Amino acid sequence: MNPLVLIDKYYPVDNELKHILVTHSRSVADKALEIAHNHPEFDLDLNFLEEAAMLHDIGIFKTDADGICCYGTYPYICHGYLGADLVRAEGFPRHALVCERHTGAGLTLKQILERNLPVPHREMVPVSLEEQLICFADKFFSKTHLDREKSVEKARISIEKHGEEGLVRFDHWCELFL
Repeated sequence: MNPLVLIDKYYPVDNELKHILVTHSRSVADKALEIAHNHPEFDLDLNFLEEAAMLHDIGIFKTDADGICCYGTYPYICHGYLGADLVRAEGFPRHALVCERHTGAGLTLKQILERNLPVPHREMVPVSLEEQLICFADKFFSKTHLDREKSVEKARISIEKHGEEGLVRFDHWCELFL
């Protein structure tokens, strides 16, 4: 599958939002592939890794985040499951799981319920190594500073708002992937 075909379907106009999505996603895919190449012992599915990394944020256009040119109606935290719904409907359920599970360092049902988050009530934590690696790589790139990669320390700070569980997962990924 070619992820750019799906991106073009949902982002048919070459505008700033599409530029942000594709640039950010390419950075995440490149970081994930670099880490995967440094860890051949994981035997990761490199084609899937690249495709899913390119699609992980496909749902952002449905959210309200004008700082990154998103003028939809949903809160930004919903972009993962909204993108998953799109990708699942296109016939790519495995890719959809990456979309759904990459928010923060993953969201547990407990976190969703305790914080009354406006997302479906289910576990949304990365499970497969590919899901975990894409989620991890995503933490190093923002959509507002497309030209730079965050340090581990800055990535960790951005995870803090998602709670202790996310920090524990992120620290584990640092040990595993770096």
